[in-house]
Amino acid sequence: MLPFTRDQFLAVFADYNLAVWPAQIVVYLLGAGIVLALLRPSRRSDGLVGAGLALMWIWTGLAYHASFFAAINQAAMGFAALFVVQGLLLAHAALVRADFPAAARRGPAAWFGWALIAYAAGVYALIGLAGHGYPAVPIFGITPCPVTLFTFGVLLVAHGPIPRRLLVTPLLWSLIGGSAAFLLGVPQDWPLLIGGLLVTPWLWRRPSAPNRPSYA
Repeated sequence: MLPFTRDQFLAVFADYNLAVWPAQIVVYLLGAGIVLALLRPSRRSDGLVGAGLALMWIWTGLAYHASFFAAINQAAMGFAALFVVQGLLLAHAALVRADFPAAARRGPAAWFGWALIAYAAGVYALIGLAGHGYPAVPIFGITPCPVTLFTFGVLLVAHGPIPRRLLVTPLLWSLIGGSAAFLLGVPQDWPLLIGGLLVTPWLWRRPSAPNRPSYA
């Protein structure tokens, strides 16, 4: 069913992680900045959170899909285009239209969002390290599945309605990338496959918030 083997798939991650070092450190700092902006909102938070996510999506599209994954999968160039478009949509929503909500909300959706953020940033990589070790492991912020999980988490945590155009590519990738859980034996992708099917309808039906948070 796939044009590559599991060993080839993991080898791509190994080559990629070695080639882009120390991007892994930089993107963890970026992720921490996004979390801080959610917890301590200001007038700049919406732009910072949206732009940070946009950088993750665009980087992953160009650096991972187009530059490395394309070596074993012809469909990777199409995936790269999807990721770049998603990044541009996030940047446009946050920096141009200013309709990307970034202050943290409360309630069950927010707690589930924080759980996804923690999973994407930490647990996901730990499961990979236990299974096949570094560098042959997807890393937070610069590989597709952790980026998608992190984005779902941020969107759940964010206060207010989410522009629906921002949900299309994450849902598509939750199905495509999540299939690695059973096709390639990547157990850390099960939450992506299941989460995408749960989170997208939740966000799609989110009612408009009557009040946006006020900033000091």
